[in-house]
Amino acid sequence: MEARYVKSVYKVSDLPRDRLLEIAVAGKSNVGKSSLLNSLTGQKKLAKTSRTPGKTRCLNYFEVNMGSGKPFYFVDLPGYGYAQVSKTMRKDWAALMDDYLMLEDRPSAMISLFDIRREPTEIEAEWIDWLHRWGRPWLLVLTKVDKLSGNERARALSKWTKLIGADGPKPTPFSAVTGVGRNDLWRWVNTVRREQTARAGRS
Repeated sequence: MEARYVKSVYKVSDLPRDRLLEIAVAGKSNVGKSSLLNSLTGQKKLAKTSRTPGKTRCLNYFEVNMGSGKPFYFVDLPGYGYAQVSKTMRKDWAALMDDYLMLEDRPSAMISLFDIRREPTEIEAEWIDWLHRWGRPWLLVLTKVDKLSGNERARALSKWTKLIGADGPKPTPFSAVTGVGRNDLWRWVNTVRREQTARAGRS
């Protein structure tokens, strides 16, 4: 597998035009999006991590080539919910995400990250409801599971599973430290890739 940073996009008119599969990665600024991308690709410095959340101010495109099939993109979306970011900047980021996520043909799928240690709020519930209505493949990933004991993890998983509902995908526990959930995530990604290839063959 090879992975590389391609570009940063600040407006949808600058999106890549190669029409490759795009899997968006969304979550709050400190949820561990960069750590997840680095863990999945096996490259410690592919996506830059920062001690100051809120550094991602654009759509960051990373091309992944698995050696078989077409390459695809992981698209790191701007984080949200970081109080020290100005209201103007948060508004700009929200507008960019809205413009991108409302496009008819991209992204093709979504990985949505939440910190397993945090209690779900109304914002999380609204986001999950939107994902249900979005109509494209999505997966909810619960990060930092290494921070909890087995019993704490089970209780948190039960809570998030209930929030998603029976008609949604089962949440995936993940840790960039221990590697828990990495294989599950790749199975989901490869399923999305196969389904897109099949749809392209029927069109």
